[in-house]
Amino acid sequence: MTQTIAFIGLGNMGGGMAANQAKAGHTVLAFDLSKDALDRAASHGCTPVASVAEAVKDADVVITMLPAGPHVLKVYSEQIIGAAPTSALLLDCSTIDVDTARKVAGLAKDAGYAFADAPVSGGTMAADAGTLAFMVGCDEPEFARIEAALEPMSRATFRAGDHGAGQAAKICNNMILGITMLGTCEAIGLAEKLGLDPVKMFDIVAKSSGQSWSTTTYYPWPGPVPTAPSNRNYDGGFAAAMMLKDLKLAQDAAAKSGASTPLGAQTEALFQMFNGLGYGGRDFSAILQMLRGKLDELPKG
Repeated sequence: MTQTIAFIGLGNMGGGMAANQAKAGHTVLAFDLSKDALDRAASHGCTPVASVAEAVKDADVVITMLPAGPHVLKVYSEQIIGAAPTSALLLDCSTIDVDTARKVAGLAKDAGYAFADAPVSGGTMAADAGTLAFMVGCDEPEFARIEAALEPMSRATFRAGDHGAGQAAKICNNMILGITMLGTCEAIGLAEKLGLDPVKMFDIVAKSSGQSWSTTTYYPWPGPVPTAPSNRNYDGGFAAAMMLKDLKLAQDAAAKSGASTPLGAQTEALFQMFNGLGYGGRDFSAILQMLRGKLDELPKG
């Protein structure tokens, strides 16, 4: 069934996600503060609009993909709730802290809306391909409706639990990702020092007990995985600054809950160093170059 989708936030992830909603035949009213992002959305079948209010006023579904918790709270409390029809399904796909997700859910519920936190995993390639994994926090009776709304962008959609559970799942998932990528990069650096070809190491590890997504899908050394950002001088992909943001969310959550996460803390510290050196715009797998002592070969940004 064709629906009107309001899509707010058309960055590296949101742009591809909105395009897949349009590709599925939906009317996508797209808003972003960037004119370039709006132009790209228009080229993929979306209809750019001048404000959040214009995007949401007749929406069946509102999807947001915003940088951080304060943005999400502000946009929902000031621009979406009350402006969108109460029949609209509200889906926040940003990665934010659990407390803010629950606060926005409470505001939406009090105003008569169905809301879900639905952060994603998969990176820009999956956003463009419509093969993201969604981790959803919602009221259980709403899940079938939410799953259907996310289908054009998704290869897998999971109900993690009640409101906030989607963000909890995303924070934990990305802490694992950061730790495994760092371990993969350390091992590549060691292999190189020991005279082992990192490409040969890929062949071995991809079929051995050290195998992980960071190896087989996103290998940080150029060659073995042609689609990995390592083949583009670490341009595009999942920015190191965004990984740092997610690791900080994990450490904040750990501190509040009393969880012990020493590897998460060390990984956050190393990504903080990498970002502080000016490489936050590079893909997060580029931290390999810092560990190899080869930052002079890596463009900043």
